[in-house]
Amino acid sequence: MTHQHPFHIVDPSPWPLAGACSAFVLTTGLVMWFHENNVFLLILGFLIFCLTCYCWWRDVIREGTFMGAHTLAVTSGLRCGMVLFIVSEIMFFFSFFWAFFHSALAPTPQIGCCWPPVGVETIDPFAIPLLNTAILLGSGVTVTWAHRTILEGNRRDSLISLTITVLLGLFFTGLQGWEYIEAPFTIADSVYGSTFFVATGFHGMHVIIGTIFLFVCLVRLYLSHFSTGHHFGFEAASWYWHFVDVVWIFLYLFIYWWGSIV
Repeated sequence: MTHQHPFHIVDPSPWPLAGACSAFVLTTGLVMWFHENNVFLLILGFLIFCLTCYCWWRDVIREGTFMGAHTLAVTSGLRCGMVLFIVSEIMFFFSFFWAFFHSALAPTPQIGCCWPPVGVETIDPFAIPLLNTAILLGSGVTVTWAHRTILEGNRRDSLISLTITVLLGLFFTGLQGWEYIEAPFTIADSVYGSTFFVATGFHGMHVIIGTIFLFVCLVRLYLSHFSTGHHFGFEAASWYWHFVDVVWIFLYLFIYWWGSIV
């Protein structure tokens, strides 16, 4: 049956329910792993989550690329939705910075009335954090290059630049993992450890999500799903990646650099 409007009425889908169930199993599995060292539910939840993501993304790609469901009106709505999502993410990280500055600008007697707290040895901001800053800023350049070459119809250069972006994202994640292993404090070391690992850890999770987002776009680009006028999937990924870059700049300036010299 055809309709007389440009909007996409989504068919009934099992994937939202499957995603909610997988998130519940994954969260329960994490609790079981933390408290009883049992990884069965964790692995099961992760596999269900990955399968749900694959099937859901497959359906969205099919609707937008092959069925023509993503009209100009639908794409406009998707753009607004992505903008609102990024705004909500900004508020999410704002709460972490609020917690950090609340403790750093008015340190309590419980932490020695100083910042960093007594006994906490901070990470050198000019070591791995500075290198990671250069890596993320470089990835912002390469993802912009990829966007430009897609607009120009230059498939070869867009593949190269997007591949470099994905590799830089993986490199950043590896270095941050190494930084965590070598960190002289833990999440249990005063409010400094809590705010540091929660803020940088959630940012690291966003980098992993953004890298997966860009990798999916790389595969779609290789399969010629994008054209010069129809590539919102990549645009959304690039917006998300630029957001991740900007958040890292604030993390580096305030938590790594300023937070270590106050």
